Amino acid sequence: MTLEEVMQELESKGGESTKRTLMRHGAPEPIFGVKVGDLKPMQKKLKGQQELALELYATKNSDAMYLAGLIADGRKMTKKQLDQWASGATWHMIAGYTVPWVAAEHPDAVSLAVKWTASKKDLVATAGWSTLGSVAATVPDDEIPLEIFEKLLGVVPTALKSAGNRTRYAMNNFVICVGTYVAPLADAAMKTAKKMGVVEVDMGDTDCKIPDAATYMIKSRKGGPIAPKRKNTRC
Repeated sequence: MTLEEVMQELESKGGESTKRTLMRHGAPEPIFGVKVGDLKPMQKKLKGQQELALELYATKNSDAMYLAGLIADGRKMTKKQLDQWASGATWHMIAGYTVPWVAAEHPDAVSLAVKWTASKKDLVATAGWSTLGSVAATVPDDEIPLEIFEKLLGVVPTALKSAGNRTRYAMNNFVICVGTYVAPLADAAMKTAKKMGVVEVDMGDTDCKIPDAATYMIKSRKGGPIAPKRKNTRC
């Protein structure tokens, strides 16, 4: 399918109710308002079409950008392209989900993500911490630079105080992911979670709540010392 054909299909699947809901959560125009469930058949049909994914992301249309993350292969992207995706994220769902899904697959995921966490732009920093969380959830422990992750866990409680709103959410999720999926750092993540306490994030005009990291880690482990790694973090 061409970009024009995909955009036409996205528009046909859009709905005003979904659009209003997404915009209430922070999505900007342009947006059609496509339900994630309606994107799944398109994902199966378009998966692996790398150039199309890049074209979709470049439209700045929220539905198209989200779909781009579902079909792109992060291993085939350049660092420059990933930097462009991080800096081009239009709202927190793209920065916190779409970009990390793809970036976490890249060989230089950690170095890219650490660089992004230092950004003064809330959404770029969000992409950084979220990518690190995705790495923790999907990459085997023996391939994770544990010393870097342990150092970041130590930074979180203090860094939260001056972090941007959505960055705080992503930092909290990073701690959860490390404590849930990275066996050598499970105890360190739990200690960090207790130091953080309740993390305050303005969730806007929604009923969404930020999870308590310590409680959520225990729940996610499902009675085990750690949860099994995920194949990827796309949803």
